Amino acid sequence: MDYAELSPRELLSLEFAAPAVTERAWHVGWDAGDGVPERLAAELLPPVIDFRTSGSTGESRLWRRLRENVWREAGMLADMVAPEKPEAVVSCVPPAHLFGALASVLVPAHLRVPVWHKPTFYGAMPPIEQRRVVVVATPWIFTLLLQHLAWVREMEHVTVLYGGAMIPETAGEFLAEAGPDRALIVEMLGSTEAGGIATRRWREGEPPPWTLFPDVSFAASGEPDDDGEVPLVINSPRLAFAPGERAPSVWEADDRVRPLDERRFHFAGRRSRLVKVNGRRINLDEVENALRGVLDCADLAVLPVADRMIGEHVDLLVVLKPGGALADLDLAAAFERMGVRPRRVHTVPRIERSALGKVRHLSTPPTSEAEEAQ
Repeated sequence: MDYAELSPRELLSLEFAAPAVTERAWHVGWDAGDGVPERLAAELLPPVIDFRTSGSTGESRLWRRLRENVWREAGMLADMVAPEKPEAVVSCVPPAHLFGALASVLVPAHLRVPVWHKPTFYGAMPPIEQRRVVVVATPWIFTLLLQHLAWVREMEHVTVLYGGAMIPETAGEFLAEAGPDRALIVEMLGSTEAGGIATRRWREGEPPPWTLFPDVSFAASGEPDDDGEVPLVINSPRLAFAPGERAPSVWEADDRVRPLDERRFHFAGRRSRLVKVNGRRINLDEVENALRGVLDCADLAVLPVADRMIGEHVDLLVVLKPGGALADLDLAAAFERMGVRPRRVHTVPRIERSALGKVRHLSTPPTSEAEEAQ
């Protein structure tokens, strides 16, 4: 893969969503001078920067963020990976969305290290000389790193900076293969509307609780439910605002959490991805991660659907591999892993996803071959 050489000034002169930034491979040497990064950002980025939501929980919407808040948040992300003394960044996240703009473009600027943007899953990792690297990740990056363990083992240290959907099981496999002395995952929980909310770091075993960003605090969110959970409601000075409106001081995310103290919590799941089927609560993100280890298919998704008899139910969408058939899949094992039998199983040609791996909003499954999951 050929990486286009861009100067910091050339990169910041382009819009984050420009095809030249999101769709091609490029390399920028923030360690090579070309002005002070903070001065360049203030000079070349617009005072208000527009980002769109992924469309995973509804129609895509435009949200605006102040330039100084975007730069500030990138600095906090840089501080989270700085203790590992990174010498380079390899990004697999397009800058069109907030996390990609922060981690792929502005975190390397803060760290003053070179960055390579790899826009596709296919092909080798970039042939970098540096041996302490931050890899900016979407869910599929862990599969890519497992496929390129020789590249990983050439590194003195690899920090995976992850800000996508629920982290896949392959993340734990990657940590086990790379070893705790060589690999670290730094996760960020956030949204286009709120920016970064919380973070956690782990090298092995089960991930620890989440800790709020330094400038974020809990806001009142009511009494916990029977599971000890509350909506995630925060105060933050970095909240985005809709066109023609002022930024709010409080934001309620589409998440439920179990608070541990004033700064830490366990994540229970996105509210839109928590359903109850016959009284059994299901986290659809967790179910999808589990099914990937059971079903030999190209892609899959579990979607909530309305059911006339019991109110809520789920459908399973499957993208078959070329030449495959639904009968080839071990659906019995999949249903056992799910803990519930879906209402229907649909085969579909593809599942639309955002750049960070989230399924595009679907109120009902697309037209497809389907069969009752009897």
